[in-house]
Amino acid sequence: MEYRQLGGSGFKVPALTLGTGTFGGGTEFFKEWGASDVAEASRLIDVSLEHGLNMFDSADIYSNGLAEEILGQAIKGRRDKVLISTKATFRFGEGPNDVGSSRWHLTRSVEAALKRLGTDYIDLFQLHGFDAVTPVEEVVGTLDDLVRAGKIRYIGVSNFSGWHLMKALAHADKFGLTKYVANQTYYSLIGREYEWELMPLGVDQKVGAVVWSPLGWGRLTGKIRRNAPKPETSRLNHTLSQQMGPQVEDEYLYKVVDALDEVAEETGKTVPQVALNWLLQRPTVSTLVIGARNEEQLRQNLGAVGWSLTKEQVAKLDAASDKPKIYPYWHQSGFEERNPFPVK
Repeated sequence: MEYRQLGGSGFKVPALTLGTGTFGGGTEFFKEWGASDVAEASRLIDVSLEHGLNMFDSADIYSNGLAEEILGQAIKGRRDKVLISTKATFRFGEGPNDVGSSRWHLTRSVEAALKRLGTDYIDLFQLHGFDAVTPVEEVVGTLDDLVRAGKIRYIGVSNFSGWHLMKALAHADKFGLTKYVANQTYYSLIGREYEWELMPLGVDQKVGAVVWSPLGWGRLTGKIRRNAPKPETSRLNHTLSQQMGPQVEDEYLYKVVDALDEVAEETGKTVPQVALNWLLQRPTVSTLVIGARNEEQLRQNLGAVGWSLTKEQVAKLDAASDKPKIYPYWHQSGFEERNPFPVK
């Protein structure tokens, strides 16, 4: 396993991280992702550690906390061998303060996560979404306090826009507070908007990308192709999952999958392995959060590391997945002399 620096920190993380959204299946939505119990989760963690994958990502809303509980039980007795990342911000309770990034909610969320995970510290804690109601001073100050208290080691964000992240970084820098070093972001061959603003920001501010849904919400598994029926087991079969996930036009998806098929044949790798390897060669990417319903899927995804696509293969995938940019990015790309694409 390759280990990469997380943003501008001294912390190294594996190129692949195992997501725990498939643990528990405690809600109708998450049942479509998977329903691993403690025994199966323990086996997935065993296989991960055998291959050098030692980071596991969760969130309080995954099956209403059940995913964190199962992860905590599965790593019992080997906490020193694993890295844990988790998230909070979304509603977790019925009270008026059970949501957002207020000092009240974040402090309560971290304490509850520590209890569910059976640990006294979280390696990487990320805000799951942007809270426009709570002042940035309160959010950053609270996280700094939690870091200084030893309950969190590193902090990050998820699903922020560029100005959201930059405002927080500027505040932390001005007052000498703990800065975000991770951005858990959606990025895939069929979702490249991250490149427009967040990637240049990541390069400039040394914020590493922790990529969620690197296979495009299950569309780049190799099971979805032109003129072929949808797979029987897929989160895309669930209406709620379809509505909540990224929207992708069919013809665009098929064009990208056609290119993936060509490169997969050239390399002798699978479609998802090629899609993941393409991401691992992009600037700012620290780790990809992969999901696995079972050991077979996990082992296949682990095959994405240890080799590299050629420049020609990367170019082929770039061309197939390229889409027109929205303003002001299309305008900036016309001034490439002063707005070059980030270099890895």
